[in-house]
Amino acid sequence: MACFGAVTKIGCSHHFTVIAGRKPKETPEFRWINTILGNLKTSLSGCYHAFNFRKYAARYLAAFSYRFNRRFDLCSLHERLLIAAASTTPQPLHSIRMADVCC
Repeated sequence: MACFGAVTKIGCSHHFTVIAGRKPKETPEFRWINTILGNLKTSLSGCYHAFNFRKYAARYLAAFSYRFNRRFDLCSLHERLLIAAASTTPQPLHSIRMADVCC
């Protein structure tokens, strides 16, 4: 693939894994991917099942990625979220309810 040539040029390497008939979930290299996708699916289907997912999908995924990127320092998650909320400028209600808004 052309993209892997560019990855190699910057000094990174790509190692492929042949699963040869095994299910990807049985391969240790793919276990974390299945875990992440399972957590995402459970989170979205459990919390947002009553809402219009298609309209707000970007916001739901942004919230999931915010928590995922801070998963190793969960003790400071509330503090960091409070700081982010306090430093954000006030937004009118119609912009909060819009599907896609750049803050």
